[in-house]
Amino acid sequence: METEGWPALQPLLCLAWIAATLPIIVAALPIPAAAGGHLLRRLLSAFSSRGKTVRPSPASSSGSSSSKEKFTVPQKYFMHFYVVGVLATTILLLAIWFYAYMKMTPLLPESSSYSTIASHLVGSNSFSFGRVRSRTMGHKYHVWRTVFVLLLMEIQVLRRLYETEHVFHYSPSARMHIVGYLTGLFYYVAAPLSLASSCIPEAAEYLQGQVAEFIVKGRARMPDLVIDSSSLLQPLLKLGWTQWIGAVIFIWGSLHQIRCHAILGTLREHKDSDEYVIPCGDWFNRVSCPHYLAELVIYFGMLVASGGEYIPVWFLFVFVITNLSFAAVETHKWYLQKFEDYPRSRYAIIPFVC
Repeated sequence: METEGWPALQPLLCLAWIAATLPIIVAALPIPAAAGGHLLRRLLSAFSSRGKTVRPSPASSSGSSSSKEKFTVPQKYFMHFYVVGVLATTILLLAIWFYAYMKMTPLLPESSSYSTIASHLVGSNSFSFGRVRSRTMGHKYHVWRTVFVLLLMEIQVLRRLYETEHVFHYSPSARMHIVGYLTGLFYYVAAPLSLASSCIPEAAEYLQGQVAEFIVKGRARMPDLVIDSSSLLQPLLKLGWTQWIGAVIFIWGSLHQIRCHAILGTLREHKDSDEYVIPCGDWFNRVSCPHYLAELVIYFGMLVASGGEYIPVWFLFVFVITNLSFAAVETHKWYLQKFEDYPRSRYAIIPFVC
């Protein structure tokens, strides 16, 4: 639902996701080296490299700058992604939740028996009214469903922020490319925007109206705001089965990601060490990057919970698949080169696929 005075947010988000995804897809295609395929893959690999795949050369330790370290930032800057993600998601969640509470309750319609009987007695006018009311109720469900999905996103970014600070121990020499850093910042702004894109214009217009009314009337003439906690939560419990299936998938992926991150966080006994060992346990027994696989499961859960009705959410999910798959393949190659005894039975990210 686009609101007058607002740009077409959803098409802009779709274009942004296409621009971010297309280079990854092109780099994965078997383009001949003569046509620039090898160069494109090397560039994308450099841009997406981070952590153990970016190491300083001996020259850098003697005072000169390594070519691999040019245009890089410390990998501990990963925390910036989740700070931005928490800020963006929290702002959108509070704004749309407040809008839903003020304008989209009660969620369930009253008994429709009277309207059904009336429609038989007086003809199609009552039937038309029923269809209008049905569409209105459907829109209310959609707004509350957006609140539900944003709550899942809020849980995700808050957990990742905690893990970045308390679970992972980034080596002082661990770096990531500035392009990857900027891509991460873009992602954690665009992802919550995409999940909420269908409700943002109307919620923003409502909030703008409330602010304008406050400025004109002043605090003394504004009605008192009374928040009923039950009305904040009850509509979420009345959503459809797809939202709860999506939540179960989200929780399943989150539990595995928590476990995999805990394994990765304990690979180095000394925080300042650059030594790595082969990770084992949980989904590591099947794939090299199970934390990425868990991320795919998490965002698939969000996609299911959203109802899959809006294209930006699909483009978001496609970007997650392509970006993490490319990174997983690069990490898998690194493991194979680093460890002679690395299990050859492991896949990169998806068992029996890649």
